[in-house]
Amino acid sequence: MKTYFKKYAKYFDYPLFFTFVLLCLFGLVMIYSSSMFWAVNTLGQAPDYFYKRQLVNLILAMVTFLIGFIIPYKRYKDRSMMLFIIGAMLFLLIAVFFVGYSPGNSGAKSWLNLGLFNLQPSELAKLGMILYFAAFFTKKRETGKIDIINESIVPPIGVFMVVLFFIALEPDMGAIGLLTIIVLSVMAASGMKFKTFGKIIGTLIGGMLAVFLLLFIFKDSFFTERRMGRLKAYLDPFKDADAFGYQMVNGYYAIGSGGVKGLGLGQSVQKMGYLPEPQTDFILAIISEELGTFGIAVVLFGLGFIVYRSMRIAIKAKDPLARMIAAGVGSWIGIQTFVNVGGLSGIIPLTGVPLPFISYGGTSVILLSLAMGILANVSMMVKREQYNNERLE
Repeated sequence: MKTYFKKYAKYFDYPLFFTFVLLCLFGLVMIYSSSMFWAVNTLGQAPDYFYKRQLVNLILAMVTFLIGFIIPYKRYKDRSMMLFIIGAMLFLLIAVFFVGYSPGNSGAKSWLNLGLFNLQPSELAKLGMILYFAAFFTKKRETGKIDIINESIVPPIGVFMVVLFFIALEPDMGAIGLLTIIVLSVMAASGMKFKTFGKIIGTLIGGMLAVFLLLFIFKDSFFTERRMGRLKAYLDPFKDADAFGYQMVNGYYAIGSGGVKGLGLGQSVQKMGYLPEPQTDFILAIISEELGTFGIAVVLFGLGFIVYRSMRIAIKAKDPLARMIAAGVGSWIGIQTFVNVGGLSGIIPLTGVPLPFISYGGTSVILLSLAMGILANVSMMVKREQYNNERLE
C-alpha cells in the first residue's frame, strides 16, 4: 500500500479532492445552522442532532472515498465485479419492494432500514449503472461489437429496464429521470456510432413507455393526492400556499430575504418552523437567506468545478472505461444539482432530490463520495498515462 501511494501520489488530483472536501465541510456548517430549530422544536432533540449525525456520515464518506480511490478503476470491468454490482443493486431494489418504508410520509417507499443506518437503493443504482454500462460497453469495444446493435444493447438495456421498473414501483420519478440521463451520458462517451446511439435511445424510449403504461394501469396508487398536489404547486405555488405550495412559497421567501449579502450566518427566519426540514433538499434556500448570492455562488461554483473536472478527465482519457466513468460521475453530479436547484427555483417540479455534498443525508453523501474516490483514481491514472506518453515523445 505504501509503495502504491508513493508511486502515484504525484498524479493525485488535488483540486478535485479539496473542492469535494470543502463542499462537504460547508454543507456540514449549513446543516448545523439550518437544522437547530427543527431538531429542538419538532423532534425534541439537541440543537446539534443533525450536525452530529452528518458528521458521522462524512467520516463514513471519507472511508468510502478512500476505498473508491484505492481500487484501480480497471477492476470494474472484471466479470466478477460486474456480476457483484448488478446482483447487489437488484437485490436491494427488490428488497425495497417487500420491506421498504417511506420516511416522513413522503409517499415513496424507497428506503431500507439496515439497523445501524438507512439505505436508499435508488442512490446505489446511479453508481451501479455507471460502472456496469461503462464496463459492458468497454468489453464490447474491445471485441469490436460495440456497434452491433443486437449484441451490444440487449443485456444492459434489459437490466436497466428492470431497475427502472422497481424504482417506478416505489415510486421515485426523480430517480428514474436522473438514471436515464446518467446512462445516456455514459453511452454517449462510449465512442459508438451516432446511428447506434440513436437506436439505443429509441429502445430506451420504448422501454420507458412500457414502464409508464404499467404505471397508468395502476394509476390510482401512483397518481396520489400528494403527487398531484406537487404538480399543482409547481404550476402556481401561491394558489395553494397553505398546503402543497407551502414549502415552495417559504423557499421563495428565504431566497428573496437573503438578497445579495444575506442576513448573516445563523440568522435565517424561514428555518424557524416555516420551512419544513430545511436541512434536506431545501438547504440552498437557507444558504441564500443567510449568505445571499455569495453563498449560492460558492456552492454552484464548487459543484460546477467538479462537473467541469470530470468532463475534462473524460475528454483526456484514451481508455474508454475511464472516459465513460468520468462522464457518468460528472453527469450524475451536474444533473442532480440542476434538479435540486430547478425544483427550489420553480423551473421544474419538486422531486425531493438532495443537493450533492450539501444536503443532510447519509446515503447520498456516502455514495457520492465513493464515486468521487473512483473518479480520483481515474484522474490519477489518466494523468500518469499522459505523463508517460509525453516522456516517450
